Amino acid sequence: MGYSVIVPTFNEGPNVAALVQRLSAATDLAEILFVDDSTDDTTAEISRVALTSPVPVRVIHREQATGGLGGAVLEGLAAAVSDVCIVMDGDLQHPPEVVPLLIERYESGGADVVVASRYTGGGSAGGLAGVFRMMVSRASTWVTKAMFPRRLQGCSDPMTGFFLVDRRAVDARVLRPRGFKILLEILARHTLRVSEVPFRFADREAGESKASLRQGARFLRQLASLRFGKMPAFALVGAVGAVVNILLVWLLTALGTGYLGAAIIAAEVTIIGNFLVIDRFVFNDLKGRAARFPARFAQSFVFNNAEAAVRIPLVALLVERWHVSAVLATALTLGIAFIVRFVFHALVVYRPRDPAVSAGGIDAVPDPASAGSLPKP
Repeated sequence: MGYSVIVPTFNEGPNVAALVQRLSAATDLAEILFVDDSTDDTTAEISRVALTSPVPVRVIHREQATGGLGGAVLEGLAAAVSDVCIVMDGDLQHPPEVVPLLIERYESGGADVVVASRYTGGGSAGGLAGVFRMMVSRASTWVTKAMFPRRLQGCSDPMTGFFLVDRRAVDARVLRPRGFKILLEILARHTLRVSEVPFRFADREAGESKASLRQGARFLRQLASLRFGKMPAFALVGAVGAVVNILLVWLLTALGTGYLGAAIIAAEVTIIGNFLVIDRFVFNDLKGRAARFPARFAQSFVFNNAEAAVRIPLVALLVERWHVSAVLATALTLGIAFIVRFVFHALVVYRPRDPAVSAGGIDAVPDPASAGSLPKP
């Protein structure tokens, strides 16, 4: 059985020759496939090394780094010649000599994923730059495992980027890569048989770490999306819209507008504003499969106005019968409306036009029985 090694790279040219040499010496492989998002001469360096490599070397250079490193891995999984792939970084912090151990464990049977773990017997995270990064890595792992206790039960290091995976066990349609934690994405959205081998995280040979505050923010967003779907982002937009709505009601009533007229004006402004924001940021990844913009806008606008037609009389009832302030009545009814709005947008406005992909439509963790497999080349 041949194996494909997938190496996502970003400006890793100085490491390419050593990586290919060490992989070639470690084991027999079907190919080494680089998926390159570099802005320097890394692609040219890979092509140069490929001319003399004893193992077939291919490179896919992406002009648009869609999905970051995770998106590069998914593109590599789809293009690989083998169904069983080893994913590793190109900075030599993932020792190529561990690859035969991953293969040996897979061939012994009983695993869809074999993880090279820093946190199992004999493993080490010593190559992380500094005590702070080690603490962050450990804390992130604990939080992640606490949020997915069943799916990650057999994995001590779900944050690693070094693993073997049988792509036939993975449904690419439900994956939403947002950075470099692609293993977490795979494990959290599937029920897979996981095994581990230890490895010692090496010091970086060349180049600079890709870790940054932006990557950290992407990870937190990914974690929230995996655990709660798109609801947190939708709630944030709704919360901001609610504040704007309340401020508009306050301003308009202070200027002498009746509370009913103020509520109507504030509702229309926030309905349009909220839709534009969620369409651009919250459901952006689903727009390509949903209805076109005019249809999405119309559905959202009509529904929210219908909801407002129910909510605003309720505001009037609260104000006139129970003498609740207009601001508090508006806040209470907006809170009740949030859940209904989210469900409608997730299941109707952004419903995929192709029923075959609807299972992953709202970033839900799918039932494993519905999982298919990654497309083959």
